[in-house]
Amino acid sequence: MGILRRIKEMLYNLFLKPSMRIGLGVLVTGGFIAGIIFWNAFDAGLKATNSEAFCISCHTMADNVYPELQQTVHFRNRTGVRAYCSDCHVPHNFTDKIARKVQASREVWAHLTGDIGTREKFLDKRLVLAQREWDRLNANGSKECRACHDYEHMAFEKMDIMAEMEMRGAASRNTSCIECHKGIAHQLPVVESIRNEDLDKLLTSANKESTAVNHEYYNVLPQTLYLDESLSEPIGTLEVATEVRIIDKKGDAEQIEYELWRKNKGYGRVLYGAYSLNMVSAILDKEVAQNSEFNIVETKEDPLTGLEWQRVKGTAWIEKGGLMADITPIWEVANASYTKGCSTCHIQPDTEHYDTNTWPGLFAGMVGFTNMDEDTSKVVLKYLQLHSMDFKNNQSAR
Repeated sequence: MGILRRIKEMLYNLFLKPSMRIGLGVLVTGGFIAGIIFWNAFDAGLKATNSEAFCISCHTMADNVYPELQQTVHFRNRTGVRAYCSDCHVPHNFTDKIARKVQASREVWAHLTGDIGTREKFLDKRLVLAQREWDRLNANGSKECRACHDYEHMAFEKMDIMAEMEMRGAASRNTSCIECHKGIAHQLPVVESIRNEDLDKLLTSANKESTAVNHEYYNVLPQTLYLDESLSEPIGTLEVATEVRIIDKKGDAEQIEYELWRKNKGYGRVLYGAYSLNMVSAILDKEVAQNSEFNIVETKEDPLTGLEWQRVKGTAWIEKGGLMADITPIWEVANASYTKGCSTCHIQPDTEHYDTNTWPGLFAGMVGFTNMDEDTSKVVLKYLQLHSMDFKNNQSAR
């Protein structure tokens, strides 16, 4: 207790007891000079920790994210104007900057403890790290981005048509930049595909659904097409959500009739769901497509491409199960998967925003950044195509 009392008295005398030997002017001047020295040292420390040299001084940054930045337009471009680490990752106003520096202590601790000390550990944590930064930028409206990219000063008319359409919409909604531009300076995290439980439940329900001859149904997942009821000779694949009519049933086999479109060019083995639209509904083996005698219902020439399209009727056998009379549950699962999976990187566009032939290319570029498995991605793509602007005023086509 005596030691604590002496420490208390010493601190009291140092900070609170009036000085009898040092003049007030000396104290004020000394405090002022000390304040200047402290502030300059503090400012120098902030600048040093904002420098690119400091950011890449640890091998985790130097070996992983910095090489990725060097491959982007933010590092090298025709104007020579580039972004540095602190331009994007350190807020520009003082209060938020200090708060960010305090938060960075967590990253320093992770470095010291080796939490992301190897390439493998970094990749395992990459989604967590990226999501944390995406959340921060979403919360502040991407202030760091807007220090250079400001909606008010964008010349939308100088953009290409698609970019102008997207950017005008983003500006009207005051969309945070990071919602659409994740991965702009660094690679996106690799997301492992996850089996869609809702789709599995839907398939289980479809397998329990009874079917009848001369009724129309839709398949939940891709199904193998067979030549006859023995189901021994595959002749192709029926893609998801394709309307078929059951015309015969024998044991565990069902004979279906389909009415689809094909291009009268080459082997014509790809069958589409609608005229002039690249919406794949079935794919036949080459030999089958060459030798089968289809019932040609209609022939039309596409004025845009000059290709002749044929609406054909054909038959095949499938294994019993997996068909539903109502397509609505399939679309409900597809919409939920699209809404959840495609909002990881940005706000997903309305299905009617693009036409049927545009969606496959766009979706192929996006699906790799989601955790959709192959079956789910096929269902979602079919949903997007059948709910595109081409079908906006044609509900029956869905």
